[in-house]
Amino acid sequence: MTILVPMKKILFSTFLFISLQSSAQTVFGYWYGHANVKTNSSANNYLVELILQPEKGFVKGILNYYFKNTYRSLQVKGNYNTDSRQLALYDIPVTYYGSMVNMEVDCMMNMQATLRVAKAGSSLVGTFKSLPDYKYMCPEVTFLLNMNADISKKDSVLKALREYKESYQVWRPSAFDTLTPVNILQRKVINYVIEEQFKQRENVVAQEIEVESDSLSVDFYDNGEVDGDSISIFYNNQLVAFNRILSTRAIHFKLALDSTREVNEVTMFADNLGSIPPNTALMMIEDGRKRHEVRLSSSLEKNATIRIRKKIKK
Repeated sequence: MTILVPMKKILFSTFLFISLQSSAQTVFGYWYGHANVKTNSSANNYLVELILQPEKGFVKGILNYYFKNTYRSLQVKGNYNTDSRQLALYDIPVTYYGSMVNMEVDCMMNMQATLRVAKAGSSLVGTFKSLPDYKYMCPEVTFLLNMNADISKKDSVLKALREYKESYQVWRPSAFDTLTPVNILQRKVINYVIEEQFKQRENVVAQEIEVESDSLSVDFYDNGEVDGDSISIFYNNQLVAFNRILSTRAIHFKLALDSTREVNEVTMFADNLGSIPPNTALMMIEDGRKRHEVRLSSSLEKNATIRIRKKIKK
C-alpha cells in the first residue's frame, strides 16, 4: 500500500504533464500577429488573425487580415501533421502588396507554418507562398502568429466559426479619422500653367450649399481610395493651392467668405487622374454648426465647383 500511493502520484503527475504538453502543442485555437512582404520596403505589413478547428481528416478555420485600408475575412482549409508540427492551408487569396483600393489583385497562395512551443507561449512561424501561376508576380509573405490562450477555448472557437460571415470592407475617412492635416493659408498663389489650363476647362457645379458663418473649415480627402490623385484648388477663380496629393490626411484650410459676393465658389482642378480615373475627392465644409459632405469628381476637361451662399438671417 505504501508503494502504491507514490506510484499513483507519479502516474497522475505523468498524465497531467502529458495533458498539459498536448494542450500546449495544439495548433487549434486563436492566433494573431503580423505578416510582411519579402521586399526592401518594411511598409508592406498585414495584420493577421487565424482561428483553427479540427475536422475529420483535415483542418478548417477562418483567416482575417487587414492590409492598407482593406479588411478581408476568408474560410480556409488544410492539413496539420502532429508529428512534424507542420500546418498547411491551401488556395488563399492574399491581396497583392502593390494593389490600390478598387483596383486590387489577389495572389493565390498556400500557407505553410511550423508550430513552435515554449514556456512563454505557442507561435506559428511560416510563409504564404504563391501558386505556380503567380510565383513571378507575388513575393513570399512571412508571418509570425502567437496563440491567445484565453480566446482559444473550444467554445470561443466554435462560436467564431458558427457566426462567421465573409466580409470585404474598405475604410473610408471622416473628419475625425485623419492624421495631422496639411494646412493651407487662404492666399493667392501663382502657377501660370495651371491657371491657363483652368480657364480652358468647363466648370461644373456639383452642389450648392448654404452656411451660417462667414468663417468655414474646408477639408479634402481622397474618398478612401488613395490612388495618387493630385488636385489644385481655386477660390473664386483664384488659385490658392496646387499639386496637392489626396490621401487620408486632410488638405485643410480656413476659408473666409467674401461678403461682397452673393455666391462664393470653391473649385477642384484635377492635376492628374491617378491610377483610377476620374479624379475623385471627399470635401467636408463646416461652419461651426453644420457639416456638409460633398463628393467631387474632376477630369482633364471639367472642374468640379461648389457654390456657397451665406444664409440670410430673418
